[in-house]
Amino acid sequence: MTTESLHPETIALHGGSYRKDASTNSVAVPIYQTTSYQFNSQEHASNLFSLKELGNIYTRIMNPTTAVLEERIAQLEGGLAALAVSSGQAASAFAIQNLCQAGDNIVSSTDLYGGTWNQFANTFKQLGIEVRFADPKDPNSFVKLSDSKTRAFYAETLPNPKLNVFPIEEVATLGKKIGIPLIVDNTAAPITCKPIKHGAAIVVHSLTKWIGGHGNSIGGIIVDGGNFDWTQFPDRQPLFNKPDPSYWGWILGKVVPEVLGANITFAVRARFVLLRDLGSALSPTNAFNFIQGLETLPIRFRQHQENAEKVAEFLTNKKNVIKVIHPKYQQGIYKERADKYLENGNGPLVGFELDGGIEAGKEFIDNLNLIYHVANIGDARTLAIHPASTTHSQLSTEDKLRAGVTPGYIRLSIGIEHVDDIINDIDQALDKAQKKVKNVA
Repeated sequence: MTTESLHPETIALHGGSYRKDASTNSVAVPIYQTTSYQFNSQEHASNLFSLKELGNIYTRIMNPTTAVLEERIAQLEGGLAALAVSSGQAASAFAIQNLCQAGDNIVSSTDLYGGTWNQFANTFKQLGIEVRFADPKDPNSFVKLSDSKTRAFYAETLPNPKLNVFPIEEVATLGKKIGIPLIVDNTAAPITCKPIKHGAAIVVHSLTKWIGGHGNSIGGIIVDGGNFDWTQFPDRQPLFNKPDPSYWGWILGKVVPEVLGANITFAVRARFVLLRDLGSALSPTNAFNFIQGLETLPIRFRQHQENAEKVAEFLTNKKNVIKVIHPKYQQGIYKERADKYLENGNGPLVGFELDGGIEAGKEFIDNLNLIYHVANIGDARTLAIHPASTTHSQLSTEDKLRAGVTPGYIRLSIGIEHVDDIINDIDQALDKAQKKVKNVA
């Protein structure tokens, strides 16, 4: 590592092994826009393909630009290794497929991003992988829904749209006792939450969001915490404890730590089996873009949070806002979890329920001027959407409510503009929505 600092501001700039380009002394990370790499010798090539040493083989599997991104985010999250892929959806899919075969299942929190819900409830079902949904209010519900075929627990740190912080340590501890790792999507809480520190085995991010931060690239990443014993319960994790046909019948859970000297079995299998075979590679150019975003993430994220808190406070005083959803305004166990797992108990997202239901929600969106109406979150710009008619519209009414999407719910991803300008735009759109609803009534 070029730095052993624990401060995210330093890690974002100096984390990992990259200091300069070996051939040019370039400080900025070059874009290695190449498909292939010259092997030094036949022995070198053989060692790479047999995992006796790690190095570049083919950009579908690894790339020097992408490697810098992977090392820095792994260090930022407190993990041992990371694998960058083509999207956040690919990251969540790979994290599950790296553990599950047809006939297996995972237990997931009900509080999920709409795209992940669809992936789990529908696409995985077609692949023969069952996803059971547990209420995160009760950590024991995850164990109650598990059986001998359960391979993982899954959750989001700060799930949108509910914004109820997940009980990471509680569920991770319960899972480890029976050989079930916790996978946490930490997309909405980079910097402020460290799931691996609290016992999570795997962390995933949509790089597209705050880490990239500029709405110009799509990507995802999986971080291996290196803190889970994949061989302790062999029957629970068969993909790491039975001969792997991809690698001469090796038992990866034993061979990888022995050969590479580190417990990065999860990351190695995800790279050299799934990424190799399914090909969801991140492009070197997008990796470069994410590195640029990562370098300023700690500073940007503070501004996102400060602005979000002020916007949430403003909304609490608007008459046509029925409810404000933000970690600072949660109550009971959810407030306790926000304070425990989020540094300063804050977050960059704000949700609110408008009086007037779907029509009021649509009217609010249509009257925004400064704020962008897009499906994304995590941009430097402030973004808004009405989930009931867009991102969650494919869900049944029951599933929408389970996900926290009510008819008049608006989700805001607060940007880094001056907060007065953000609030002014929200204010005028709220007033117009209220007038429209009154006229219709």
